[in-house]
Amino acid sequence: MFIQSQQTPNPATLKFLPGVAVMEQGTVSFPTREDAARSPLASQLFDVNGVDGVFFGGDFITVTKTDDMDWTPLKPAILGAIMEHFTSGQPLLNEDASMSDHAVSDDDDELVTQIKELLDTRVRPAVAQDGGDILFHGFERGVVYLQLQGACSGCPSSTATLKGGIENMLRHYIPDVIEVRAI
Repeated sequence: MFIQSQQTPNPATLKFLPGVAVMEQGTVSFPTREDAARSPLASQLFDVNGVDGVFFGGDFITVTKTDDMDWTPLKPAILGAIMEHFTSGQPLLNEDASMSDHAVSDDDDELVTQIKELLDTRVRPAVAQDGGDILFHGFERGVVYLQLQGACSGCPSSTATLKGGIENMLRHYIPDVIEVRAI
């Protein structure tokens, strides 16, 4: 198994590409060691000293390190944990673990459906390239509430991505959108 790694716009996060599907659908974030208990792989990664966050996407894993650690000693341990997991045959998630849901709900009104569609087709693929994801959390009085995950969470350019990119695009296509806010 050959695992590639890529830098992301967030210097504290690396993107790992194991060459196999990681998630069949959706994404899942493990911002803490306690959250990682839902996944054997995420738990193994948090056992590496200096790992501060784990995120699974369709074909990638992003790992965020603590500020006081350097990637040089972390990267081999992370690569080893990923390789060991995929060769062991263990499940990615425990059976009771839930994934994020990007699907449009029957309860969504027309504006929310349009916002989610634009996020799914135009935004999500771009942030996935950088090792992250974006989650819709609500639309109220012209304000869209979004959460950046993976490499995008805590990235120095995340405010520019939200305001300059996503907000402008949503306002262009949906005039009822006034602002985008991160949660």
